Amino acid sequence: MRKDILEFMERIKKEGVKPNFSELGRRYNCDYRTVKKYYESDFSEIKERKKRPSKLDPYREIIQEKLEFGAPASGILGFIKKKGYEGQYSILKTYCRELKGEMRKKATIRYETNPGLQAQVDWKERMKLISRNGELFTIDIFLIVMGYSRLKYIELTINKNQDTLFKVMINAFKYFDGVPKEILFDNMRTVIDQSRTRYKKPVINNKFYQFSKDMGFEVKSCVAYRPQTKGKVESLAKLMNRLRVYNNEFDDYYDLDEIVREFNEEINLEISQAVNEVPWQRFNKEKEYLNPLPNQDLMEHFKTSPIVRKVSKESMITYNKSKYSVPTKYLGQLLTIKETDSLLHIYYNKDLIKSHKISKRNFNYHQEDMIDILRSDALSHFSDQDIQKFIDENISVYDEL
Repeated sequence: MRKDILEFMERIKKEGVKPNFSELGRRYNCDYRTVKKYYESDFSEIKERKKRPSKLDPYREIIQEKLEFGAPASGILGFIKKKGYEGQYSILKTYCRELKGEMRKKATIRYETNPGLQAQVDWKERMKLISRNGELFTIDIFLIVMGYSRLKYIELTINKNQDTLFKVMINAFKYFDGVPKEILFDNMRTVIDQSRTRYKKPVINNKFYQFSKDMGFEVKSCVAYRPQTKGKVESLAKLMNRLRVYNNEFDDYYDLDEIVREFNEEINLEISQAVNEVPWQRFNKEKEYLNPLPNQDLMEHFKTSPIVRKVSKESMITYNKSKYSVPTKYLGQLLTIKETDSLLHIYYNKDLIKSHKISKRNFNYHQEDMIDILRSDALSHFSDQDIQKFIDENISVYDEL
């Protein structure tokens, strides 16, 4: 049965239009008599005709679910054979091809959420930017957008682990001065243990579930392989490509972080094409519908994750605009830093490798690190005694430089 011809004929019959059977036959690539037969038939009788049973019928739900997980037809064949399928591979392959076509064509109707109801979360992953010194920075950018106002919060990170996700989401809630009632995620591993399908609910990670309850929002998950569901945040991810104009325009991670913060404010003051309003202005209508912020102690409990910095070519890490030395063997490595009692503690994995007194000086060195740095570069041909003499004579000038 040709559903396309049947539906067309049903529609034009209602409209009282007499068709050109020859022209429609060419359009639908069939004999004009086939078109005429559909036109002259009783539609209700055609629709009620029973389809011939297929050997695939008992396995259709299983096949759809496995396709949504990205399994190929060849893999599905072996799986359903173990469950009793006796049909041919060609029948399964044809059905899978048709089903994939339906999945691709299925339109997701964009709906507008009520104020304060929903936000969408994602990451701009593994974005590469190059500093003025030619150093490659590979970064991740956390993205969240309010569904009604399109107000956005973005934050630069160098990983996407769960502690980092807790921290940036709390920063976003503070930025919004409230919490949306529900937040939509894709199937990120820090949130979802088992992906949602059309037939199964998602399994939320226990720690993240507790976080959501403490913060006051409900976790919503996209169906696997249906990115259209979170189209608002997908649009925001594409917007991040505008940051590529800053290639060769920044010095270090701190500069890049400032660029991202400024960019966040810029895009929230631009007219959103989706709603034809400025997000900050539209947010004035939305903010009163947000859930209140949790208490400060509870938020700080989830923000205890350490700060991570990358060691520069100078064998230093940056913290609050000041630089602190580490041994040269950690060049290019990611180090963890913690501030306690006016001291900055620097860790490689779980090993404490250096502690500095926090200061406002541009450069802060340990004596052994300075010797290590000079020996590896400018004074590589000097003895340790000569290097020490050079440091003693030039320490103030070197610090200014």
